[in-house]
Amino acid sequence: MNNVEKIFDKDPAKFASSYFDYLHEILKGIDKNQIVEFVNTLLGARERGATVFFIGNGGSASTASHFANDLVIGTKTERKHFRVVALTDNNAVITAIGNDFGYDDIFDRQIKALGKPGDVVVAISASGNSPNLVKAFDTASTMDIKTVALTAFDGGKLRLMADQNLFVPTDMKEYGPAEDAHLILNHIVVAYLMQALGAED
Repeated sequence: MNNVEKIFDKDPAKFASSYFDYLHEILKGIDKNQIVEFVNTLLGARERGATVFFIGNGGSASTASHFANDLVIGTKTERKHFRVVALTDNNAVITAIGNDFGYDDIFDRQIKALGKPGDVVVAISASGNSPNLVKAFDTASTMDIKTVALTAFDGGKLRLMADQNLFVPTDMKEYGPAEDAHLILNHIVVAYLMQALGAED
């Protein structure tokens, strides 16, 4: 039984209060130095004109899209823009690769086509074990592309493979809090960059 199951209450208000408290505990447990490192990775990619690719499945696919949107538009920078692509967003490409080669290749083949040395691949996954993300990291490592894992639970395979981690300490199978925290990290990072780069502009 994970923590979300333990705090369940038939009263929605009590459950919401307990959920908020638990999410607060999780957020306090995130290593702030990992946030600093991730911000610096994004700024470094921006300065050298590298592309940052976001990948994920299910709810994490929507977070990948959200992150890409916010970095491209939400930072509101005018001097130099972020080059960001969510490889989750081209349905024709994803379904063609999935149909012709298999679902495990949907990000791998896009990285091979679009990536170049010095780029960054950010994989978002609660479990850190999705085969298509693991395969994408394998390919990125052979192409001199930096890998960043946004994970939860125990971090899974991606946490061990990644050049850099942004880890959310949840119990196993707590998808809701994991995905909540990943979106909050998105907004923290983008809010910081908007203010920092706005002053620069």
